[in-house]
Amino acid sequence: MIVVIRGAGDLATGIALRLYRSGYQLVMTDLPEPTAIRRTVCFSEAIRQGAMEVEGVRAVHCTDAQDARNRVEQGLVAVLGDPAGACISALKPGAVVDAILAKKNLGTAMTDAPVVIGVGPGFTAGMDCHAAVETKRGHTLGRALYTGSPLPNTGVPGIIGGYGAERVLRAPADGTFVPCMEIGRIVKAGEVAATVEGVPMLCTIDGCLRGILPAGTKVFAGMKAGDIDPRCRPEHCLCASDKSLAVGGGVLEALLHFGCLPERR
Repeated sequence: MIVVIRGAGDLATGIALRLYRSGYQLVMTDLPEPTAIRRTVCFSEAIRQGAMEVEGVRAVHCTDAQDARNRVEQGLVAVLGDPAGACISALKPGAVVDAILAKKNLGTAMTDAPVVIGVGPGFTAGMDCHAAVETKRGHTLGRALYTGSPLPNTGVPGIIGGYGAERVLRAPADGTFVPCMEIGRIVKAGEVAATVEGVPMLCTIDGCLRGILPAGTKVFAGMKAGDIDPRCRPEHCLCASDKSLAVGGGVLEALLHFGCLPERR
């Protein structure tokens, strides 16, 4: 059975890892020019590079729905540049998971597939999806909800190593993004992580640069453009986060709850 995951960023990739390892065939969709920050653990990078491997699972960029179907039959994760989810009608998946994380529903409906799961704020189980999964760090992270909605977006990132909003690097101006550092580098507050039209984007705290936009990305002032992990563990840049895997567990529970059984590998 094919599951379509809308979104292929780091949280969607954690979900994909849980489902792939449980035996589901996966097609993921994202922007034709992805803006994921944690690029070393994002299957969206397959759109830019042709292929991407995360924790031993390989994803490949596909040209259309039929190409994606062929690839999943080969045991690969298929990724399409298809933000509108046009492939859904062609693939007729057993389930759709909306993991775009737009903080609102961008058009996903319960009629998209026999089972539809909304991830994060903006969804209400029983109205626009069959189940919703909590993404806010805390006691309810990863919980599958069969009625009601995930907690509303506060606009404040979860606390990691004692830091919340300070972890996020934001573009200092409109224009073309030019990174000065690679993901995995240990940084100090005040160092220049990137520039936009000559304006520096400074590191906000000491830590490990866990994510940064690729060179050439068109950004606007205030756009999320980087992420610093104060725990200073470069190896964490190469594996899915605890949060994404917790959310993936909630998605897996919901699929099984509604009888969406995986293929045997």
